[in-house]
Amino acid sequence: MHLGVYGSGYLGTLISACLADFGTPVSCCHQDSSAMVQMAQGNVPFFEKNLAEIIRRNVRVGRLAYSTDLDAFARKAQLIFLAEDSSQHLEDLVLRIARVAPKPPILVIITPVPVGTGSVLERKLAQNGSKATIVSHPVFLTAGCAVEDFNWPDRIILGTSSSEAVHAMKQVFHPLVMRGVPVIVTNHETAELVREAATAYLATKISFINEVANLCEKVNADAVHLSLALGLDKKIAPRCLQPGAGMGGIFAESDMDLLCELARFNGVSLKVLSAAREVNTNLADRLAEKVGAVLEHVEGKQVAILGLAFKPNTNSVAGSFSIDLVKTLIAQGAKVRAYDPVAIPNAKLLLNGSVQYSDDAYAAAEGSDVLVVGTGWPEFRSLDFERIKRSLKRAVIIDTKNLLDATRLRAMGFEYLSVGRSNVAPKAEAAGA
Repeated sequence: MHLGVYGSGYLGTLISACLADFGTPVSCCHQDSSAMVQMAQGNVPFFEKNLAEIIRRNVRVGRLAYSTDLDAFARKAQLIFLAEDSSQHLEDLVLRIARVAPKPPILVIITPVPVGTGSVLERKLAQNGSKATIVSHPVFLTAGCAVEDFNWPDRIILGTSSSEAVHAMKQVFHPLVMRGVPVIVTNHETAELVREAATAYLATKISFINEVANLCEKVNADAVHLSLALGLDKKIAPRCLQPGAGMGGIFAESDMDLLCELARFNGVSLKVLSAAREVNTNLADRLAEKVGAVLEHVEGKQVAILGLAFKPNTNSVAGSFSIDLVKTLIAQGAKVRAYDPVAIPNAKLLLNGSVQYSDDAYAAAEGSDVLVVGTGWPEFRSLDFERIKRSLKRAVIIDTKNLLDATRLRAMGFEYLSVGRSNVAPKAEAAGA
């Protein structure tokens, strides 16, 4: 079976590469010729762990090809994934492909869409006298580990009433189906709502642990141990239960906006989601207060920020709490010097020249009053902290991700503050006690 993927953004690039890596011939199409040429050369326009190598490998063996000819693409592919990052032109695209395809195509909607879109597209096709099978197929990919999420999904959601389409999709995802990944077949509306509801639930879970982390700091509890204990409960699970995390990502805000708008339109109040979003929004303010408290005031102070991406292994800054923290500190009069392994170009688009960027963590620390870990890049654990200490005006680290070894850093003479933990070093027990 020859597969088609339409889209040149995050979703189209990722989906086409990962499908080809299953061993299936894939054509990726978009009318942006420069984007197609760049990807065919293995130049991915964003950073995603392992993705560039997957693209190069599959282009090299001929399983993955790029094209700008939509009509030829529609005639060749037997099953087409519509995977643009925006649904703006989705209806026109569906109608054109259905008109050009030699037989009614199976069109799989991966693009994030409002609930009801699949049914609307089916009606539009009927009104235009065109035939195609629409499958609503939400994907659940986390920037930084999206390839892993694609290859090891928790479930496969198919919104369709066509048994032929279900059979075809099971063929496409045969390696996953054989591994025992559950396939849930439902209607369009349910499949579309799953994505928005899943995002909203994760936002609630993240906001909950961050609020409890505030309480932990007041009562000498350890939020890291607490989250571990909670996560080991099978009813709760550990993922996205780390204090200090924020709800970010390319589609997170739009997913929650769509869900809130759907609820408002239907007269339903989503009070829990509204509260969770408020907590998430206020996270940067709370951490800015932590910086202000240790420095007494931030005006005129030099703050070093390590990490600008919303999470490790991605250059996405969409919804990045670190970016929000930078903006808050600058608004309060601080001077910010920042370093991130891959996200600085994207950060510059949001921070408008208000930040001094450094080539490495040591340059960021040089002459700064405090060092703030904003993104949990693993490489920050292996920094030369003796050098960091010599570079800082004052040996203070605020670790918003609980990434570093608190005991070691305090033994080195750092004032180390984290999230959801007592910021006072525990006293050693007396010998023989």
